[in-house]
Amino acid sequence: MPRTYRAACAAAAAAAISLLASACTGQGPSRAQDDPTKDVTITFWHGWSAPGEVKAIQENIARFEKAHPNIHVRATGNMTDDKINQSLRAGGDKAPDVVSSFTTDSVGKFCSSGAFVDLNPFLAKSGIDKTALFPKPLLDYTQFKGDQCTLPLLNDAYGLYYDNDAFKAAGITGPPKTWSQFTEVAKRLTKPKGDTYERLGVMPVFHGYETTPMRLAAQWSPTYFGADGTSNLAADPAFAKMLTYQKGLVEALGGYRKLEKYRAGFGDEWGAEHPFHLGKVAMQIDGEWRGAMAREAGAKFDIRTAPLPVPDDRIGDYGKGYLSGTIVGIAATSARQNAAWELVKYLTTDTDAVVSFANAIHNVPSTLPALASPKLKVDPGFRTFLDIARHPKSNTTPAQADGGTYQLTFQEFAYRVEKGAVPDLAAGLAATAAQIDTDIAKAK
Repeated sequence: MPRTYRAACAAAAAAAISLLASACTGQGPSRAQDDPTKDVTITFWHGWSAPGEVKAIQENIARFEKAHPNIHVRATGNMTDDKINQSLRAGGDKAPDVVSSFTTDSVGKFCSSGAFVDLNPFLAKSGIDKTALFPKPLLDYTQFKGDQCTLPLLNDAYGLYYDNDAFKAAGITGPPKTWSQFTEVAKRLTKPKGDTYERLGVMPVFHGYETTPMRLAAQWSPTYFGADGTSNLAADPAFAKMLTYQKGLVEALGGYRKLEKYRAGFGDEWGAEHPFHLGKVAMQIDGEWRGAMAREAGAKFDIRTAPLPVPDDRIGDYGKGYLSGTIVGIAATSARQNAAWELVKYLTTDTDAVVSFANAIHNVPSTLPALASPKLKVDPGFRTFLDIARHPKSNTTPAQADGGTYQLTFQEFAYRVEKGAVPDLAAGLAATAAQIDTDIAKAK
């Protein structure tokens, strides 16, 4: 799915969600007293806005209403987290019963503030074993401290796209599997042109679209927080190793200033002028949607996909990647929680519903049965992302009480590292970890 909305709102979501905590903390017990077999209308707010996406979700809702003729769903799209938060704070009949968000970083706040109800009792009542249904990383980013206040609704996996024509011309026979191989391939694919480039092997800087510190760190299998709940940035060598590697890659491809000058001429991430579509970069770190977007934009080369590389000493982990996705939950303010659960259960656990939606908007399914469904439309390029989603060592960023603030703090530090503004990496990581701990303590 094109992530225009997600890209615009993710950074702002942490601040927006924080406003919700004081209003929702201390909610009373579940209000699930309604009879879901009686005639009822529930409201469903979601973020999809593109015509094809809205059509797909409406088709799923229509199938749900056919199976549950007494439950009527009034859906509203293009809803931002900010609008959702304002409505949940206000409560009343106009507030949504079911809410979907593109921002997995918000889960910690949704759960700890009491904005969404814990779905564990609903899952148990329906006889659903969540650990047998959903891949573990998806459960990790949809719950917080045992509170399963959201469930995954489709899935995003991140891997590597590459121009196979450029590979062949450079005598490269296949995608790099380790980071040392990746550096060599990126250098061989790069064609300098004065103080800029005719073509760059890959844009390695952290402002380069989906090339974020979190996406790269996933390949080192990091542990973001220790057993005591404090930040592990300084204690887990994975973070220092990732930052050191990325900074070395930046230097190997011409240095930060030269790369940033080239990046300044790139088009919008979601438009036809994306540098990968135009052959300005030969490799691109991205999600499962990029292949379809590149073909629609008229890319004139053989597009191939592969998992991201892994550290040289972890070649056995090759195939894993970073996972995230859309989440859905039930508002604690809803007086129709049992009926709302029927919709949430259908959208997130019914294999045909998950597969049809994934097929329609080119996303990775979010349940294990859907990933294995023969009804899933799969081409070789897309299969890479299904395999990443199924890989036992694929991982994600965990939910926290401060939402995604800790990730933004880490990212800001990574920006300074890559440009050479951090003279002591170990000390910088320790200071960043301390800041993260302070922010989380304030959020509780």
